[in-house]
Formats: sequence, structure tokens, C-alpha cells
Amino acid sequence: MISMSFQDDVTRFWREEKEEGAIYNVYLKKVTYHTLSDLDHEKGREFSHLMWETQKIRVIKAGTLEKLVESLVTVKGELDSTYVNVFLATYRTFATPKQVLDLLIARYKWLKTHVEESKEKKEINEVQQRTVKSVISVWMDTYPDDFRDDPDYVCLCTLEEFSQKYIPDSDLATRARHKMEKFQREAEGKADIGIQFRFSICDEVDHMIDADYHKPLEFLDISNQRLAEQLTYKDAELFKRVVPHHCLGAVWARRDRRLGKGSSIARSVLATIDQFNRVSLRVTATILKTKDMKTSHRSRIINKWIDVAQELRQVKNFSSLKAIISGLQSSSVYRLKRAWATLPKESIELFQDLSEIFSNENNQIASRELLMKEATAKFPALDSSSKTRRRRNMQKRQSWIENGIVQGTVPYLGTFLTDLTMIDTAIPDNTDEGLINFEKRRKEFEVLAQIKLLQSAAQIYNFTEDPQFWMWFDSVRVYDESESHQLSCAIEPQKEGSTKLRKKSASLGHKPAKFDGSKLSLFSCGLDDRSSVCSSSNLDSPNSPTPGMSHSSSTSSLLSYDSDPVSPFKTSDHCVIKVRLESAAEANTHVYKSIMLTNTDHTNNVIDKALEKYSVNGGHKDFCLLQVLQDGELLIPEKANVFYAMNNSAGSELHFIIRSRLDQEQQNQHRKRGRRKLKNWSI
Repeated sequence: MISMSFQDDVTRFWREEKEEGAIYNVYLKKVTYHTLSDLDHEKGREFSHLMWETQKIRVIKAGTLEKLVESLVTVKGELDSTYVNVFLATYRTFATPKQVLDLLIARYKWLKTHVEESKEKKEINEVQQRTVKSVISVWMDTYPDDFRDDPDYVCLCTLEEFSQKYIPDSDLATRARHKMEKFQREAEGKADIGIQFRFSICDEVDHMIDADYHKPLEFLDISNQRLAEQLTYKDAELFKRVVPHHCLGAVWARRDRRLGKGSSIARSVLATIDQFNRVSLRVTATILKTKDMKTSHRSRIINKWIDVAQELRQVKNFSSLKAIISGLQSSSVYRLKRAWATLPKESIELFQDLSEIFSNENNQIASRELLMKEATAKFPALDSSSKTRRRRNMQKRQSWIENGIVQGTVPYLGTFLTDLTMIDTAIPDNTDEGLINFEKRRKEFEVLAQIKLLQSAAQIYNFTEDPQFWMWFDSVRVYDESESHQLSCAIEPQKEGSTKLRKKSASLGHKPAKFDGSKLSLFSCGLDDRSSVCSSSNLDSPNSPTPGMSHSSSTSSLLSYDSDPVSPFKTSDHCVIKVRLESAAEANTHVYKSIMLTNTDHTNNVIDKALEKYSVNGGHKDFCLLQVLQDGELLIPEKANVFYAMNNSAGSELHFIIRSRLDQEQQNQHRKRGRRKLKNWSI
């Protein structure tokens, strides 16, 4: 009798094996075991002596779709749960549900009709058939929406027909029919609800609030705890509904039309981003609400948002926390020096501490480490340089323990979207042989697994919806970036002639254009089909509101997946850059596309890549490429090698703009006129 023990297993990579249509990584696994004799068993001994053997394990690295589907069932007929989980979570990037289902059915039919001579092979054949059925069953239970191809429900019809003919003793046919009926009822229910109410929230909300609650809410009267709890309630509900594979780079960033219907394929992600934007816009709106507001009153509003951000930190809601910090760091708010100057020193220190959580240094290492530390922790690890805040935090923690309150976690989804976008950008979909690169999918699955883990943590919250709060929230009049900047300038006008032109030596001797900070202010997780990653983009203000107050950028940074200085995404011969197309539709947003830049890419190549990602017709001759620097823009020459021409002093944040040559010429003329005026003024 042999009893296996896998506690001391050692698995080591051996070699790579190739066969037609597939490449495998082969591992040698040292398996220890012991033999039990009858005498040992009678005497109650566990074992007589240890032995070991080496097993050969093949793991598919790349292959055709047929080979990948075939690998869902091992050679011995077993279900490889790890591989099945990775495949079902990521296959939509290279196949449709109908293609996978057809291949599974074809595999089962082949096993059913294939006659094996030996008894052992027949048994393995039967086990493989049962495993194929198990894969289909797991698929239906885990990803039911893959079969929601209304109105025809082709996959479910195909599955029902196949099951009735080849597996009559199985419940697959019944389950497929019941699922189809359920989807049809849900579709009919949605059609019945399709009544659109047309009214202005701004005009009607006061009436609604008066009717139900008699008194409308005022921002400063809402408690910080109530604000934090309601924002966390909404964020947690939306995050729990996020479909992890909607976050994949091929789905989110590229919006592959072959595999989905435009942006609707990432609807669960877009809903989370929409809420992020709504919070950030209301931060700026409440601060810029009216020109005639007293500075002290405006300062109280800023101070309150900082306190709300601290409350969100305490309940581990990093999504709305990031949104509030982004709103406070937007140039339209950040430039209000008089309002910031009247803030208490403690509030400024708190704002600095909270901003540091989302610092871009070392690929946002602070926020990543904090998230991993507190993801499943009962309480946040609240520390502070302030003795007063540290004492308050300890008192709050003690009250949670005494009352049995456990905090959940809501992450900032943009971190994961960035990671998955960078993986998608940096690692090719296919090998040089044209096979599907499944190692890429394994890396993506590691990120998706983190999202699923945090979704479990978000279930812990026990907050309930407050309708009165959301009536107030929806009634707040928000402003786009242009309006916000105008309101900000009306509150604190720019001093004419106070701006000095800076001279900056840049590579290739080109002088960057003056940077307009007002045009690069808010986050922008745009909801249009061209958005690629949920991120913020802010610049250090040349005139900080308060001395010593840091304005940390909250832009989603480049990924260093393996935490290695020489990562796949930035090496000596290639790196990932972010490129934004500047057009009328994009003028007030900062939605970037990630592009792999090699040391052989010239300006025209980069422009063509960006235009292709934005689905813009036209050639590179109509556009120019500019690198965004902290205090200006660097025009990349038409025939330059971008990898060597760009300014590396910008650090890891390599941001570029594609601008039409006509717009660039107009800007050049405008700057020349500005320089002449400045010269005349100085004289």
C-alpha cells in the first residue's frame, strides 16, 4: 500500500517541449511517499520508511485555440482546476463563448466515438468525457453571462441539443433550458421598465426633498461619518458587481470589436469609474460654488472634504478617498491660495499624509503596499505623525473592537486597470509561431484574483442606503474643466504679467511651449469608448498655496509587475508610454492610450500606433508628437527616434500628445504674440 505525501514537494522547471500547435513548459516534481506494511499498520505506526519519485508535469505555455481547449482536461482525464480557472477568466481576449463551446462539444464527440483497445485507455477515455461535462458545468455556474447572447441564445440552444443527443442521462439539457427561460424573463422585465422619466434634477430635487424630508441638506451640515458611509456604501455595491474579466486590457483598453459590443462590454467597470468621477466633480463643485462666498467659508468646505477623506481612510474606502484627493488637487481648486492659506496646520498635514498614499513614486508603491496590508484586515493600520490624530485613531480603533465593528475594503480600481493595461501592452498576444500566448493570460489572472479577493472583503460592510443623502448628492450642480477654471479665476483672478516665461534646455535643442496647468487638472476616467485607464493627472503648481505643502500627482503610473528595476515594461531598449490624442472631443479630458515604444520607433511610427488605437483615419503627415513635461511641451522632430529624442528627466511618467499640425501652428503663433506683448510690457 502506497500513501503519497505532497508536503515536501519540489517542482523545478526542466525544459520546453514543442509539438504541432502547442508549446509546453515541462516541470519535474519530486513527490515523497511512504510504504505501509501490515505489521506497521497493526502496531499503529504511521510508516516504515520514506521514498520518493520524480513526476513529469507539462503545462501549456502557448497553443492554438484547439490545443488550449484540449488542455482543460489532463492526459489522465483529470480536471486541472488552476488551468480551468485561468482559461475561463481570460479566454474572451482570444475567443468567443461559441467558439469554446463548439470545441468542447467536438472534443466530447471525439472521445465518445473514439474506440480504445486496452481497458486502461477506455477507462481514461470515460474519465475524460466526464471531465469535459464538468468543465461545461463549471463554466455555466461561474460565468452565466457568457451564455446570455440574446435574443437567439445560440450557445444555450447548441448545448441543449448536444446534451439531449449525446448525454441524455445528464442534467445539462435541463439546466440549459432553464437558464434560457430565466434570461428571457429578465429581458422581458427590462423591456417593461423601459419608461424614461424626463425632468431636471436641479429643478425638481428641492421639491422632492421638501415633500419627503421637509428640509434639504446643506453640505456643511452633513456629518463626515454620514458622508463617508454613504460613499462607501455606493462604492462597495459597485465594486462587488465588477466583472473581473471586464478589467482585462484587451477588453478595457482596446475595446476589441470582435469580442464585444463597444464600451458596453466593460459596463461594470464604467459604472465604478462614473461614480469616481461624480465624487471628484462634486468636490470641486462645492468649493467653487459661488464667486461671492467668503474665503473662510470656502476654506471650511476644503477642510471638511479633507476630514471626509480621513473618514474614508478609516473605513478603508480607497476609491472615494482617491476621488476626493484628485478633486482637491485639481488645478481649479489647488490654485485658490487664499482659501488654502487659512486652513489649520493640522488639516494641511493630514492632506499631505492622505496624498502620499497615492504618490506615484516607484509605481505607486505606497498605495500598493497599504492595500496588500489592509486588504483582508479587520481594521486599518492608522498611523500619523500627529500625536493628536494618533490618539484619536487609537480611540476609534478601540471603539470598533468593543462594538464588534469590522471594516471591509474598497480599492481604487484604477490601480488594477493600469496593471492589466500594461500587461496587455507589454506582452504580445501571440508567439512568433502565431500561437496564443497563454503565459500572458496567467499574469493577467494573478491581477484578476486580487480583484476577486477584494470583492470578498467588500462584502463585510454593513451600511445601508440613505435616500435623502443621494438626493442632495444628485442635486449638486457640477462643472466641466473649462467652467471650473473660469470659476476659479473669477474667485482669485490671475495677476496680469505675473507669469514668467521659463527657459528649459531640452534634448535636440527644442524649447518646450509654456505649460497651461489649467488644462491638465482633473483625473479623467472618461466614459467614452476611447478611455483606456482610470487615472488622475495633476501637476505641481508653481505657486503652492501653502509653503511646504506638497502637491503629489495622482496619475496612475507605469507598472513594474515583478517589482524589478529592469521590468518588461521599461528596459534599455523599450518602455511603455502614454499617448493622448488632442482633438475637439478630447480637449477637456486626459484619457491616455498605452503604447510600447522601442529604440527603433521614429515619430511617424508612434503617431500611426496612436491613431490606430484611437480608431482615427488619417496619416501621420497631419499630426505632430509632443512630450508633456512638468513646465512645458517638447516637440519631437518629424524624423527623430523617439526613444532617444524624448526628455528622460520626466521620470517614469512618459506622457505624450498627438496634436494636429494646424493646431500646433496656431499655438506657435499665439506664443509668438504673447512673447512680443511680454517684451513690450517689460520695456
